[in-house]
Amino acid sequence: MSDITTEGKAGRPPVEELVAQAVEAERYSEPSRLQKVGDHLKREWQLYLLLAPMVIWLVLFLYKPMYGLQIAFKDYSIFRGVAGSPWIGFEHFERLFESEQFLRAIKNTVLISFWSLVIGFPIPIMLALMFNEVTNALYKRTTQTIAYLPHFISSVIIAGIVITSFSPSMGIVNAIINFFGGESIYFLTKPEWFRPIFVGTGIWQEAGFSSIVYLAAIAGVSPTLYESAVVDGASRWQMMWKITLPSILPTIIIMLIIRIGNILEVGFEMVILLYQPATYETADIINTFIYRQGLQAGQYDFAAAAGLFNAVVAFVLVITANAISRRFSRTSLW
Repeated sequence: MSDITTEGKAGRPPVEELVAQAVEAERYSEPSRLQKVGDHLKREWQLYLLLAPMVIWLVLFLYKPMYGLQIAFKDYSIFRGVAGSPWIGFEHFERLFESEQFLRAIKNTVLISFWSLVIGFPIPIMLALMFNEVTNALYKRTTQTIAYLPHFISSVIIAGIVITSFSPSMGIVNAIINFFGGESIYFLTKPEWFRPIFVGTGIWQEAGFSSIVYLAAIAGVSPTLYESAVVDGASRWQMMWKITLPSILPTIIIMLIIRIGNILEVGFEMVILLYQPATYETADIINTFIYRQGLQAGQYDFAAAAGLFNAVVAFVLVITANAISRRFSRTSLW
């Protein structure tokens, strides 16, 4: 038997050699990974053509500028350029944490984001639940349109509406206060009023549009669950708490993780339009601090350090929130 295996029969090649030849032939007959990728690109080239503008935009405007982040660690000079400016290590970051203005900006950013999250995050969910309970189609479409509309209005116009509404001379808020015998208040010059006005404006502008995500999640709930609940005698309130909310909980968690990741990204445009030196105490945020230091004062390296700090903290928050969510709810972004 060993002679047959090693030498073959009647001059045939050994069995091991035949097997090796078969494996080699099969390997060469199968397309390589590069060939598979090429075939896929030829087959789906229209989709990749549509995707190309977005990929180019991401590379040019999001990834390529990251090369300039190194100025946060340099004594940057516009005449020497990014590569020619000398390294100074973490000096800008030391200045940041020694700056009372930056620490104040962090405090204001966290407080505004915290109240926007605590008050503003549940409101779109409640709006979606209420819209889902409306049975009159015309009334439902009308209320949804009214709720969505502020999202599509420019921030400049929204800021103009807020400034006019809280104006001490012609604002409707002060008109109501005067009607009940009170004195006019110049709200936008009072530091203690900036955060409530800003948070309330953000909720009014975005709550309706944000509810679309939850409405889409509710639409995906199986109708058989509601039918079974009706047979069991459940009320609409019980179905909302026992069926609708648990069914959209994964969507709520995903949106919460995204909001936590953006906790340091307060609406820059609205703050710029509404704040003034009198309200810096409670209105100055990280992005406005970067704007003043970078564009107005020309300290590009110092502003880059603040921006890099902001980005790193946001990254850590997203990773942490995602890990906690994955561990305790088995729902996560990745």
